[in-house]
Amino acid sequence: MTQNVPQSIAASDLPERGQPLAGGIFVTRYWLNGEERALVLLDDELSGVWGKYGEDVAGAKNYSDGEANTRAMAEAGSEIAIKALGLGAHIPSCLEGQLVMAAKADGLVTLREDRFHWLSTQRSANNAFDMGFGVGSQVSGVKYYELRVRPVRRHFI
Repeated sequence: MTQNVPQSIAASDLPERGQPLAGGIFVTRYWLNGEERALVLLDDELSGVWGKYGEDVAGAKNYSDGEANTRAMAEAGSEIAIKALGLGAHIPSCLEGQLVMAAKADGLVTLREDRFHWLSTQRSANNAFDMGFGVGSQVSGVKYYELRVRPVRRHFI
């Protein structure tokens, strides 16, 4: 069941980076497709495979829009994508993963460093991008690996 989460927030209602917002921690403001957004990292941690090995998910190749990628993943049957959307959230894209990493580097959020985390950006029919928050590296992993996911929300400003 999808949680009812407000999709927009007034700039004057935004807290400082690293402070609670909309069920998570406010990471940063950013622009995507001509619209300003607020990125929120949830405390929830999911675990699972990205999707089916050898299956090209055409709508999940966006380097910036994690929500669009996650919706395409869910339509292709990805359980972690369905779980993330059920939280009123999505799996971060490559860009959103870097924004989360910047918040970690600034000491604003805590992330597990002992395992890689899936990102929603597909690299190929066999691989998708994942991120190591220990050093901030983005690499690609085989889609059938079971990795963690830290879902995020975006709110229009």
